Amino acid sequence: MPEFLTVTYAGQPVWLWIAFLSFIALLLWVDLGLLNKKDEVVSPKKSAIMWACFSSLAVAFGFYIYFGYQPDAAYYNEPDNLNAQATIQFATGYLLETALAFDNIFVIGMVFTFFAVPREYQHRVLFWGIIGAIVFRAIFISLGAAIVNEFTWVLYIFAAFLLYTGGKMLLSGSGDDDHMDLNDNPVLKFLKKRMRVTDTIENHNFVVRKPHPVTGKMVLWGTPLLLCVIMVEAVDIIFAVDSVPAIFAVTRDPFIVYTSNIFAILGLRSMYFMLAAAIERFKYLKYGLSLVLVLIGLKIFWNFLLYKELHLVAYLEPQWSLMLTIAFLGGAILYSLWKTGGNREAPLG
Repeated sequence: MPEFLTVTYAGQPVWLWIAFLSFIALLLWVDLGLLNKKDEVVSPKKSAIMWACFSSLAVAFGFYIYFGYQPDAAYYNEPDNLNAQATIQFATGYLLETALAFDNIFVIGMVFTFFAVPREYQHRVLFWGIIGAIVFRAIFISLGAAIVNEFTWVLYIFAAFLLYTGGKMLLSGSGDDDHMDLNDNPVLKFLKKRMRVTDTIENHNFVVRKPHPVTGKMVLWGTPLLLCVIMVEAVDIIFAVDSVPAIFAVTRDPFIVYTSNIFAILGLRSMYFMLAAAIERFKYLKYGLSLVLVLIGLKIFWNFLLYKELHLVAYLEPQWSLMLTIAFLGGAILYSLWKTGGNREAPLG
């Protein structure tokens, strides 16, 4: 093996990072290059099958973490059973990121509606949105890992932020996303002022060549589909403000942070077409999620301040937070389905 591949980055050899990214690239190629290369509406059934496949891969990856992964002890509070800790943290992070990304589906549906994206092109937009998410999450997580592992006290800021966010969600029961007005969005205004954009969607193309309105010379124009992809990326960046502190509150291992993020994004984007038609049936999920955010914020103060610094309490094992996360999210989902059993909403987008 070439020597540069054995160099360690964020606690793991470079070859492992390359292997993971190559695996994700292969999945995306199979997705758009083989299974969904034609522009067609993705049915809820097909969406469910895609989600089941990605979820199964996430579970299989969890087995790899337990049996084959070599955790860096520097990122863990307890030196024993590192693989078990890493596996539980991956599972907790995956569930948490999935729940946090749930609102993302509703907002993406609003973006699709605003740009009048035909349903047969929506999968292509989501595909390229995943590409951007992979890149931007890598940037955010790299920065977060560098800060958290250099200045551990930053975790207390994350914890306070999670307590504030969770408390606000718990008291309000709803977010501000329902009132989003894309006409006033600064990103969209900036793009429209500095880009040539066609008035209509041009098949599934993001850019097209058309005559310049003054010179008549053939130039590149963006299409509303390109603006839609950029706005989907902007939405993901906004949601990363919540998700990145939350996942670092679960684990400081950058590899676990990143892989749980990517698997959650892959799963939620693949499940979009199944959930978009029934998103209102999960209206009480935010209450469960708010409790999870409060739980994780409290866990930081418990394990880092009360246990590690002050030695006042026993260490809170990660399996307890995982079980409570499952209980809160699962309970909120079941309660939502029960309370909204008679509702039938039209598909978003």
